[in-house]
Amino acid sequence: MKIRLGSQSHPTGTQAGLSLVELLCSIAIAAVTISGTVNGYILSSNQAEWSAYSLAANSLAMQRVEQARAAKWDLAAFPAVDQVTSGSFPPVANILDVPISGTNIVYATNFTTVSTISTSPALKMIRVDCVWAYRQHGVFTNTVISYRASDQ
Repeated sequence: MKIRLGSQSHPTGTQAGLSLVELLCSIAIAAVTISGTVNGYILSSNQAEWSAYSLAANSLAMQRVEQARAAKWDLAAFPAVDQVTSGSFPPVANILDVPISGTNIVYATNFTTVSTISTSPALKMIRVDCVWAYRQHGVFTNTVISYRASDQ
């Protein structure tokens, strides 16, 4: 009985190894996998950045809503005081509160609209639209709406 260690017998005229077609297929699969991974990373980082801008714009709109909710509106006073009007809150541009490096400053503009919903009981709707632009993807608007009754 003969035992051969470390060698294999091959039929005559054949060699073990990869053909050119197999090599090209493996390179193509590797290229598709790597490019998909890189594109996925780029898309997810862009989405995360857009989300950061959107949350900053929402925070900016909420600041304006809180200013309008803190304004004096006392119908029982003499004379009656009403600072909750659209004229009391002109459009204002601010920088979005996101990390800044270099020239990536993004400005957002708050537009405040105050509408009377009811006079008895006194009720107003405060609507703040925060308009901001993201790169070449266009202009976006975050809207916050709140209702407010007069001071008692």
